[in-house]
Amino acid sequence: MAYDAEPLSEEKWAELRREATQNLPAQLAGKELPDVLMPSQKALLMATASNQLVVSDKSRRVGFTWAIGADAVLTAGAEKASGGMDCLYIGYNLDMAREFIDTCAMWAKAFMPACTDVGEFFFDDGDHDRQIQAFRIRFASGFEIVALSSRPRSLRGRQGYVILDEFAFHDEPDALLKAAMALLIWGGKVLVISTHNGVDNPFNILLNDVRAGKRPGVAVRCTFDDALEQGLYQRICLMTGKVWSPEAEAAFRTSTRRFYGAGAAEELDCVPSQGSGVYLTRALIEACSTSPGPVLRLHVGPDFEMKPEAERRSYVDAFLEQQVGPELEKLDPNLRHFFGQDFALTGDASLYVPICIERMLTRRVPFVIEMRGVPHEQQKQVVIYTTERLPRFGGGKLDATGNGSYLAQVTAQRFGGDLIEQVKLSQAWYLEHMPPMKAAFEDREMAIPAHIDLVDDLRQIVLIRGVPMVPRDKRTTGADGLPRHGDFAPALALADAASRGEVVEYAYHRVSTGGALATHGAGEPDDFRNRHGGAFAGDSDRRFPARGTF
Repeated sequence: MAYDAEPLSEEKWAELRREATQNLPAQLAGKELPDVLMPSQKALLMATASNQLVVSDKSRRVGFTWAIGADAVLTAGAEKASGGMDCLYIGYNLDMAREFIDTCAMWAKAFMPACTDVGEFFFDDGDHDRQIQAFRIRFASGFEIVALSSRPRSLRGRQGYVILDEFAFHDEPDALLKAAMALLIWGGKVLVISTHNGVDNPFNILLNDVRAGKRPGVAVRCTFDDALEQGLYQRICLMTGKVWSPEAEAAFRTSTRRFYGAGAAEELDCVPSQGSGVYLTRALIEACSTSPGPVLRLHVGPDFEMKPEAERRSYVDAFLEQQVGPELEKLDPNLRHFFGQDFALTGDASLYVPICIERMLTRRVPFVIEMRGVPHEQQKQVVIYTTERLPRFGGGKLDATGNGSYLAQVTAQRFGGDLIEQVKLSQAWYLEHMPPMKAAFEDREMAIPAHIDLVDDLRQIVLIRGVPMVPRDKRTTGADGLPRHGDFAPALALADAASRGEVVEYAYHRVSTGGALATHGAGEPDDFRNRHGGAFAGDSDRRFPARGTF
């Protein structure tokens, strides 16, 4: 700028800055939208494309609002027949509204250059004729993007796609959410995005309700580390002209966490504050400890695995016939049954947890099998024997992490991959399946055996970086004096998840020459052996295939 030039006015400076923010960065020019967005941003847009309600907890500054600007432009710019509708953005202050409209203007210029006019207007919020400043972008489709006041009444009489940004920090979140949900009746959509602001905040409650299945919708999560792994710092380097390197990214991560200090867990890791306590209270667990079944324990010494195979099988056969068999006979043959298996070989206990869905939809654990020091082959013996005798067996999930992969594999080979899932336990798996199990406890739709070790195991579940799971280094002592690692908790979660999956039920019955089903033993069809892939051993009236036959 020449020295003799007139200084820019405040209005002119604001206009120039707005033009700059409403243009797509030169580094991204010419790229398709999928190339511009990071995987987490794509996942968010995919969720909003196919669900009416999406709730997203995120780290600070991971670009979700920026990506949603593209979603809003594509939605408002489309014809009604193609899913077009008004987009109604609500932040908690005027600066957020202006920034979002600027972002949408940038996307509009990139997608459809004829639709770039941004207007400001005032509307009456119904409170003593008070005028509220708002922003609008109109499209040739007839729809518009409007940034509204955070007051719930600003949605009155409107219809479309509502975006509630940083929802946890709004003054009237419950009333705002209630007003937004009304738009779903006529085909609208609601997206709730926020960083956490406490465990008891309406945002965290809504998020847990969605994850637990209490509200229909989808939850999308993106922590600071997730964004870094997906290229956030590389994007920052691209935009700022810095040279990316793994060392520079690690230093950036460390410095960012230091900036947030004690608040890093909530601001960056999606962990609501005061949320590090137990996931299930003792009172809640004990209220659901109503199943009369026992904990059946098969504990063997360290020399057991070196005994002859016949001796090992005979020992376990006796346990199954004397303890497990009578409990299986008590099961209601009309109820559907499932199971979960958390594997352990030494140190921790290996638990097999059957579960049935009762007529009033309560999930009841009839008994629990606990194994310690039991070799792979004998654990397989227990799992195959018990699973074959579960009435109306609908499926099972086994821990296939580490040494558990063998047992999970042979069980899937025995019963089929459509009934058995080999689960690699991970934070993502716990985040998806723990909330529905917790909801079952809260709604008194879970019944477990009344045993102090099971209660203590479930109390070991805590929120770790926002994920409910048992800490690796957490150990307790059971009623038998042996160490425990919350062993019942993952096994029950696996069983509960199995009971919530899609059930595959099939059967094949061969008609005998007499016109009726030939049966063996307790009324089982003659072709039970064909359906279960095994051969009967010896006597023709045995009810199940020979144990260990594959």
